[in-house]
Amino acid sequence: MLKDAKINGVLFDLDGTLLDTAADLAGALNQVLISQSIKPLSVDAVRPFISSGVAGLLDLGLQIKVTDPIFTALRTQFLEYYNQHICDHTHLFSGVEALINYLQEKKWPWGIVTNKSANLTQRLINEFPLLNTAKCIISGDTLKYSKPHPQPLLHACLYIDCLPENCIYVGDAKQDIEAANTAGMYSLIALYGFIGDKEDVNKWNASAMISSPLDIVEYLTQLHSGR
Repeated sequence: MLKDAKINGVLFDLDGTLLDTAADLAGALNQVLISQSIKPLSVDAVRPFISSGVAGLLDLGLQIKVTDPIFTALRTQFLEYYNQHICDHTHLFSGVEALINYLQEKKWPWGIVTNKSANLTQRLINEFPLLNTAKCIISGDTLKYSKPHPQPLLHACLYIDCLPENCIYVGDAKQDIEAANTAGMYSLIALYGFIGDKEDVNKWNASAMISSPLDIVEYLTQLHSGR
């Protein structure tokens, strides 16, 4: 994996990469569906659509677009419920704790770049103190642009003092890989994240794919001896 790469820093997406937030996001969507007399969806049915944000989830459950007159009210309802139940079932993916501890121990600079709003991002980070050790946390509304625009990733590089060409970005959505590639970074697809069966990840043009966060530990362990 990236055998010839010179890596000095690592950046991560949040939902679907570090945190499994699927059950709580599905819970918020289902609360909206029930209020509209619509049958709730399973977490597995919701999981592949999480990267599309609230708009994508509401479209999944109610077949509505942002231009629909009822969209704003339902979005507010979704977010109010999610804000109250943001960490009922959310947890770190298996292997993330070991990965972050390794990065801390070996002094690898790392950060988080997510499209989640700063308010919701910080609420989650507060629930997982280990993630609060990141050198930077860039949210979807931190800057003018969010992913797939490369600006958030390039901004994060300044915080972790790493050139884009020496940085890895790990994410589970096409927009993550597009942003990383445009920024000139190494892009890793987190196959364990929120990726639907119909997605052809081979067309995302990522540098590599990982099936577990521990794959990163294995790679950086080999690379660390040469730093």
